This record gives sequence, structure tokens and C-alpha cells, in this order.
Amino acid sequence: MAETGAVLLVPACERDRGGGHLSRSLHLMEALEEGGRESYLWIPEGQKEEVFERFKTFFENSPFSRGFHARLLSRTEDLQSRTWDFIILDRFRSSREEGAFWSSLGPLIGIDEGGPSRSSMDFLIDLLPALPQKKAPLQANLNSPALLPLPQRRRPLETENKAGPILKVLISFGAEDRAGLGLKTARALLQPRKGALGLDITLLSSTLDASWARQNLGGVRVRSLIPNLKESLADYDLLITHFGLSAFEAVYARVPVILAAPTGYHQKLALHGGFRSFKAQEGVHLNSTLMKDLEAGRRKIARRFGLEEDQKDKLASFFSTLAVRAPKACPACGARPNRKENTDPVLSRFPEESYRRCRQCGIIYLSRLRPPPIAYNEEYFLDIYKNQYGKTYLEDFPNLIEMGRRRLAIISGLLGYSPPEEDNRARDLKPRVLDIGCAYGPFLCAAAEGGYSPFGMDPVEEAVRHVQEELGFPAWQGFFPTGAKAEEGPFDVVSLWYVIEHFTEPRTILKEIHRILRDGGVLAFSTPSYSGISGRKQLRAFLKSSPPDHWTIFNPRLCKALLGRWGFKVKKIVITGHHPERFPLVGSLLGSGKKGLLYKVMLGISRVFGLGDTFEVYAAKEG
Repeated sequence: MAETGAVLLVPACERDRGGGHLSRSLHLMEALEEGGRESYLWIPEGQKEEVFERFKTFFENSPFSRGFHARLLSRTEDLQSRTWDFIILDRFRSSREEGAFWSSLGPLIGIDEGGPSRSSMDFLIDLLPALPQKKAPLQANLNSPALLPLPQRRRPLETENKAGPILKVLISFGAEDRAGLGLKTARALLQPRKGALGLDITLLSSTLDASWARQNLGGVRVRSLIPNLKESLADYDLLITHFGLSAFEAVYARVPVILAAPTGYHQKLALHGGFRSFKAQEGVHLNSTLMKDLEAGRRKIARRFGLEEDQKDKLASFFSTLAVRAPKACPACGARPNRKENTDPVLSRFPEESYRRCRQCGIIYLSRLRPPPIAYNEEYFLDIYKNQYGKTYLEDFPNLIEMGRRRLAIISGLLGYSPPEEDNRARDLKPRVLDIGCAYGPFLCAAAEGGYSPFGMDPVEEAVRHVQEELGFPAWQGFFPTGAKAEEGPFDVVSLWYVIEHFTEPRTILKEIHRILRDGGVLAFSTPSYSGISGRKQLRAFLKSSPPDHWTIFNPRLCKALLGRWGFKVKKIVITGHHPERFPLVGSLLGSGKKGLLYKVMLGISRVFGLGDTFEVYAAKEG
């Protein structure tokens, strides 16, 4: 795993936000520290005293509060003096201004974020199921209640569907319960109902006076605090709460749950999550039939959200393994979004990936929670290549050489170069070609055949050895530009065939290529296109299938301006990767074969309108 730095947790701690967000951040902070991940908590200076007073009981009883003062930040200058690996925003509803501020400090991960800044977050994690979102920026990367800090104590499996004559009920609506749902629910449950079960009710409330409750809520036990509440859930037969953390903790603890909805929005969340709900003031008729239904509903919710088996992964362990990369400037053109918006638009989100499009140059670029699960080794050209193309790289070698000859013909035309019929010149007198990502050397073979002096570079040791020992061409192992030998330049041609998308910052690569090319030299590369038929048909599906190590996705139309920024003039673009079978509607009629009149017609349409899924660029260096 990559070397890790500090993590900042930013919880909601205002008076009307309850205590769950702060509690979760404290738990996360403690667990991250135990796992060796340096973490800090943000509470603004003006809120510290109020927070400590309001949650005094919590801090006095929670083991998670010990020693956290050393990690408490309250001044803006403390935030800006550190480099953050990522920032966890647990604010419930954050404004656009808040999101822009925190995003300016580092990669931003929102937990259960429901505010206007949701669409601009680098990554979104919905621990609690959110309502379905139609707009791509609002969809979460991960939706997983199974990552919640779930209780270790669970009711035995044999307790299912066995409600005794006396039902132990816990009513809990958070640390503050400003809507008074707990009191309304308790009063409603105390109303006599025919066929109802006997009830042993505990009401968790920090605002109700215990002596008043004894006089006015006969039979209801009022407690201001249950230390480590989630571990006590298994002591009850039923939890009554609102949509939130406790509901899913209870599902995991094998405790039936029924919800009271303080708002219409909470009601929608409850129904979407699969819970039964009721109006607090009306109460609910707790009988044996309902309890069986609630238990059946609990099992269904557990299956749906992965809460049946013992928990294997927790939110803290999930965060402790992250090595987030989320560019704040376009990796191709270097443009930074303005201060107000601070991010480029999010196009799509997937479990570990978010894609944005640069407002300035139009390139699509990738952010990831972890490095791509791909190693550049021999297997990359054997199994991975074969899975994609149906044959290994070496099996495809003759076809790749022929492709290299076609590309080299274009390059030679741009250079005005035609080798002598009998080219016996020394290597140093021939035009020099540097093929970055040369693999096993098919383009180098085509270049040597065409009268060029070829040089290769690749990160895969076996490929470089093959080029050196089997083909006899000079080659270096490593990642450009650090492994290249500058003394071999300047070069007449630098090529990158399906390589440029693998660089995290292609702008630095283009600047270095410009440096090592002679004036008038040719930059040639091929890369996927998001404006081909696959991207046009359904961009989200196209991005989902994009390899995890493709950090940027280009568009032929944007290349002229983009390359011009770095000192190149585009001379020719060739659209490749035509797939008529991918066209909507008619594609399904073509079958798997590449023949027939309809296939030829659609292939012609694809070529005329430039709808191929890949393309090649040939550009000349300008002074």
C-alpha cells in the first residue's frame, strides 16, 4: 500500500444536527489511530464550548474521547498548514460553499451527504440507503450499510419469530429528539389496545426529567444515556426509532425495527429501505402477528444490505486502506476550476471511481479511492491482453507489425522521409524513433524495416529483455520520463500506442516529449475516444467498462487545442476502432460476422461520421 498521511474528519455538531455525526467521527478517529492512520477532528472555535457542554455525558462515558484533544483542530490556519490524504465530510447537509472550501484542501469523501454539495464531492458513500437519484453526480460510489460500525452482540438466531408475553421495547430518537417523537410514541403505546402484548418500555431521552416521567408515564423506564447503545440493542425485542444508524444496527443485531417518521422525507427513506413505519402520535398495535411480520421484514432487509453474516469489513478499516487520487487540476491541460465551483462536473460514479470532465479542454479524467489493481508485468501482455483481444500479445505480433507499417507510412509522409533502397547507413544517421510503452517491440520492428533507428521503453522487464535480446534494439525499462536516456535524443519521432491514457498527468508527459523531439519532429499516439459509438450510445456504460488504469479519456475534436497548448500542431487524425455491431437498434441485426450488406453500410456510416471508439493523432513539434 502507498505511504499514507493524515485524514481529516469534519462532523456536523450544530445544535440541530443531533449527536450521531460527531459520535461516528469520534469512533472513526479512534479506529484510524489504532490502525496507524494519523487523523484529526474539526470543530470550529466558536462551537467547541457548546459542543462539550451539550455532549458532556457522552465525553465522560465514551472511551473514544480519551486523548482526542491533541487531534482537535479549530482554526482555519491549522487546516491549511497540513496536507490531507483525504477529508471525510459527515455533515448531513453541506452547502456548495462548504463543499468548495473543503475540496480546496484535499480529496473530499462525503458520508450520507444530502446537501447541495453532494454533486461535487470526489466520492460519495451512503452508509444509509439514499433515495434513488436520476442525475449521475448525485449517485453514490458506494451504498453499503454493511460498513457501519455494527454491534458485536447479536441476538441468537433462535430468537426469531419468538415474541414472549412481555415485549421489551426500546424507544430511541437520538441525543436530542427535538421533535419529541420519543414522548409521543411512549404515550401512544401506553393506550390500552385489545390483543396487545404486555410491554416493558425503555425510553431513551436526555431531555425528559426522570421523576416527571415516573408520574406521567407510568410503566415507562426513562434513561438519559445507554453507554455504547448499539451493544445493548440485543437486550430488547423491538426497537422504535427513526430512519438512521440505529435502525440498521438493530437489523444486524437481529432485533426487529419499526420506524416513526418525523418528516415526509424520512417516510420515503423508511419505505425505500424496506422498513415499516407509523405516525408517532398514533402509535402502533404491537401484537404477535405484527412482531412476526417485523421479524420477516428484518430478515429481508438484512439480506438486501449484506447484514446477515458476521461483519468482515468496517468503515474505519475501509478508510485506513485508502490511497485516494482525485486531481484538483485537469491532468491534461492543467486548468483549475474557479474558486466558487472548485471542481469539474462529475459524469459518473462507480464503487472506487469517479469521472469528471474538464470545463476547459473537455477531457474526461479519473479519480480513484485506491491504485488500479493492475501490475505491469508479463501477465499484462499474456492473460489480460488475451482476455481483451482473444490472443496473447506475441500471438498478435504479425498483425501489430502490419499496423505499425501503416502508422509509419503516415509519419514518414509528415517528415518527408523516404529511406534509400539500400539503407546501409549507420544507426546514428537514421531518423530516431522512441516508442514509449513499446511492449515486445512490433512498432520498433516496423520502424527498423522502414529505415528508422528504433529505441524502446517499457515498464515490463520481460518485454524489454525481448526487445534487447531477441530483436536487438536498444530499450530501457521504466516509466517515462524517469527511465529514458536523454543523451540518446533528440528524437525525430516519439510514439505512444495506447499508452498516453495510462499516465496520471499527460500534460507533464507532453511537455517532456516536446523537449526531447527535434523541431518539426512527430508526436504520434493512439488512445480510446469517448465520442465514438460506445460513448455516444451510453457514456456511463462506456466509462464503467474503461480499464481501471486509464486515467484520461480523449476526444478527437479536443486534441488540436489541447496539443497546441503544449507546442504541437495536429497534422492528421485517423479514427479507428469501428464497431457497427455496437450501434443501437441495427447492431443486433448484424450478428457476430463482419460481412453482409448491412454491416458494410453501417461501417461506412461509422467511418464517415467518425464514430470509431479509438483514434490516432499525428502532430508536429513547433518551436
